[in-house]
Amino acid sequence: MRPETGPQDKMMTDRRTEVERNTLETQIKLRIDLDGSGNSSFDTGVPFLDHMMDQIARHGMIDMEVAAKGDLQIDAHHTVEDIGITLGQAVSKVLGDRKGIVRYGHAYVPLDEALSRVVIDFSGRPGIFYDVEYPRARIGDFDVDLILEFFRAFVNHAKVTLHIDSLKGTNAHHVAETIFKAFGRAMRMACSVDPLLAETIPSTKGSL
Repeated sequence: MRPETGPQDKMMTDRRTEVERNTLETQIKLRIDLDGSGNSSFDTGVPFLDHMMDQIARHGMIDMEVAAKGDLQIDAHHTVEDIGITLGQAVSKVLGDRKGIVRYGHAYVPLDEALSRVVIDFSGRPGIFYDVEYPRARIGDFDVDLILEFFRAFVNHAKVTLHIDSLKGTNAHHVAETIFKAFGRAMRMACSVDPLLAETIPSTKGSL
C-alpha cells in the first residue's frame, strides 16, 4: 500500500479502503487501493483463488490485501463467495456515487490457446452474463463452479453489469486465468478517473 498523501492528492487518497466481513462461516479482512501499482498479499486458504486474485491486482494496478479464514473443512464455496462479496463492497465503498469515472471497461486477454473477453459497466444495476465452458470440472482441487460464484457475489455488491465470455481454450487453468486477467484490466479502465468528467456522474439520469 502506498503512503498517505497530502490534500492535493485527495482523490487518490479516497480510493483506498478496508472492509471486514465476519459470519459463522468466514472471517475476511480486505484492503484495496484502486490507484496502486499491483502489489498484493493473499492468505485465503484457497491457493488457486490467491493466484487468480493476484491476476486482478497486477493487471488492474490495484494494491490488494486479503486475509480470510473459512470453513474449508466443508469446501471452498463460502470462502470464495464471501471474498467476492467483500471485494464488491470495497469497490462500491471507494467509488461512492461514481463521479468522474470512465464507468465502462473491457479487455480481451489471451494465454496460449485460450482467449477471454470481459466487459464491465458500473451501472448501479447488478447483472452477470457468464458464457464459459471449462474442459474439466476441477483445476487441481479447485471447483471451477466457484469462479461464477465469486463473480456473481462481486457483481451483486459492487452493483455492476458484467459480461464474461470464454472465446476459446482447451486448458482449464488458461481459461480461468484469462478471465481474471481480463477482469482486472476491464476494472482498471472502468474505474479510471476521466478528467473531462470532473465531478460529473457518467449517466444521463444523473445518478448510478
